Amino acid sequence: MAMKVYGNGMSVCVARVLLCLHEKETEFELVPVDLFACHHKLPSFLSMNPFGQVPVLQDDDLTLFESRAITAYIAEKHKDKGTDLTRHADAKEAAIVKLWSEVESHHFNPAISAVIHQLIVVPLQGKTPDAAIVEENLEKLGKVLDVYEEKLGKTKYLAGDSYTLADLHHVPYTYYFMKTCHAGLVNDRPKVKAWWEDLCSRPAFLKVSPGLTVAPATN
Repeated sequence: MAMKVYGNGMSVCVARVLLCLHEKETEFELVPVDLFACHHKLPSFLSMNPFGQVPVLQDDDLTLFESRAITAYIAEKHKDKGTDLTRHADAKEAAIVKLWSEVESHHFNPAISAVIHQLIVVPLQGKTPDAAIVEENLEKLGKVLDVYEEKLGKTKYLAGDSYTLADLHHVPYTYYFMKTCHAGLVNDRPKVKAWWEDLCSRPAFLKVSPGLTVAPATN
């Protein structure tokens, strides 16, 4: 039986999981969840994820939530299929993948998600983005990207010369970010720009990107 992913393709976290599934060439069913109608807050959904957030993965009798936990499970279960996203055959290489995945989670994601929240979610709520929050987090993001620029001058991808979860986890938020007027933060760093152009040209991403349809605010 194919895995089921509950969510909406416009969600960054859902897109992260869909990218992983496509990279692993794994069959799945996307079960739509209407976020605007708050279907993720219904009892039937809360029984799968008590925090009321997408995505949720069901694989037979296993139910998972939290997108990075889901991608780790998919990559491990299908480690001999599709793209090797964890470098599982070499303990040291696998450790580097985990390290840079942690960097994404603890350094990159907080900054970029705060920017995208202000430029996408806040306007959808009929409110005005907080320019101070945007500027504060653009500064934080710039410092992270400076580290990436140096790292990507040494290896093609963050965890070495192979595409892994450490890169994949960045993709959905960066895609939305590149639609904003702040894309220069990436484009002005040659190594980061080349890395991003590589990531967004992958066949798996081309299958997922049509679902990333929300337009950021222009300011």
